[in-house]
Amino acid sequence: RLLTSRRAPREQPVAPYYFPCQRWLAVEEDDGQIVRELVPVDEAFVKKDSENDGQSLATLGLEQKAKSTTYTVKVKTGDKKNAGTDANVFITLYGSKDDTGIVSLKSSKINKNKFERGKIDEFTVESVDIGDLKKIKIGHDNQGNSTGWFLEWVEIDAPSLGQCLRFPCGRWLDKSEDDGAIERIIFPAELQTREYIPFVPYEITVYTSDIFGAGTDADVFIVLYGSDGICTQQKSLCLNKREQRMYFERNSVNQFIVELEDVGDIIEKIRIGHKGGGLNSGWHLDRVAIRRLLPNGK
Repeated sequence: RLLTSRRAPREQPVAPYYFPCQRWLAVEEDDGQIVRELVPVDEAFVKKDSENDGQSLATLGLEQKAKSTTYTVKVKTGDKKNAGTDANVFITLYGSKDDTGIVSLKSSKINKNKFERGKIDEFTVESVDIGDLKKIKIGHDNQGNSTGWFLEWVEIDAPSLGQCLRFPCGRWLDKSEDDGAIERIIFPAELQTREYIPFVPYEITVYTSDIFGAGTDADVFIVLYGSDGICTQQKSLCLNKREQRMYFERNSVNQFIVELEDVGDIIEKIRIGHKGGGLNSGWHLDRVAIRRLLPNGK
């Protein structure tokens, strides 16, 4: 009788996944987030980008940002005695497809001291597509000298979805007040939901000239104008003063992904400038390149 040996099937090599970031995970930088969700890109894109001297790997980070949904989260602390908190506050957004996971609200864009009595704080949260926003969970870790917190409401604006939702709370998140809970799940108030035409992401590339004193530390803004009198809101390109000091240096090229109103296929003109102030506000601008980023690649 012939004996035959079985050979184990040869394993097929598995292609690696590439998750570019090229962004800060720091409270004081970028949008202040210390956790990011990343989506994979094709290996060929990574190699092509790394071998091309004219392209920076930072472009991959911008591609990631363009694929993300950006939420502006406003949080209103109630105007009651001892309503503010020194604890670390977190939030989770739940959509019809997925959730964001726990996001720490570390860096307010409005106030240096966050969650003070009667104040509104603003944060930026980025996530891959989680679908229609259904509810949120918000709470704190009960750490610090003054931890009890009276939360009035949370407002979440998603320009790419064309929705701004208000989540009323009006309760304590305090172990010694109300029911003792320090985190709550809250739902949007339908009558306070505002809908508008969704924004689209634009890739804006700014070239600063190569002459003495060309750079600026000022707050640079832009407005896009389409046909029939359509225009966007005035939008700052930098998220904070630290970015203002980093970008727009002499002979530099800076790219931004900015969500703005869709002005259509033709951009007839732009208005770009800065708000002055500071020691080095004067700026010599060479040129600006703009590309509208849409799902169909236009």
